[in-house]
Amino acid sequence: MPSLNFNFQEIASAFIVLFAVIDITGLVPIIISLKEKGNDINAGKAAFYSLATFIAFLFMGNVILQLFHVDISSFAIAGSLVIFVMAIEMIFGVEIFKMDGPAGSTTLVPIVFPLIAGAGSFTTLLSLRALYGLANILIALVLNIIIIYIVIRNVHILEKLLGKSGVYVLRKFFGIILLAISVRMFIDNLAKLLATLS
Repeated sequence: MPSLNFNFQEIASAFIVLFAVIDITGLVPIIISLKEKGNDINAGKAAFYSLATFIAFLFMGNVILQLFHVDISSFAIAGSLVIFVMAIEMIFGVEIFKMDGPAGSTTLVPIVFPLIAGAGSFTTLLSLRALYGLANILIALVLNIIIIYIVIRNVHILEKLLGKSGVYVLRKFFGIILLAISVRMFIDNLAKLLATLS
């Protein structure tokens, strides 16, 4: 069982994983494009809805797994494969997850769903529970939500500071990190699963 004690290394690692999966810097061009089309995006609401959704899934995710008799290590292995695919998407620019939500509030669709709180980030949260303490994951999650708020609120400033090439490089860099992390998740949880079966 993961420790619930505060651990800076776990917080930093979980933060990097979530930051790479959510990829808020990679969403900057999309957010700018939506605002230029006259869509209003409320940074506070986007951050609040995202945090509430993440926390609900973080705690209810295990209940769902138990309902289907799936252990966390098995789910983490499946999650690592999803993260692997997302990393490939980030590195090679292949579009896999498409925006096909219904028309409505831009803050909710597509910003919160599916761009921030999507299938990949949900899977990542449950996968992280197989590696890190719950308290450390929550801190890493809150830190990411704060960054999401800052980025959405100051998206034009960020674009000027980074430039298009800077956003591009960050996306590729975190894609490579995410790829390495997905491989480690797969190996670690496969070892745990094999140990329980032997």
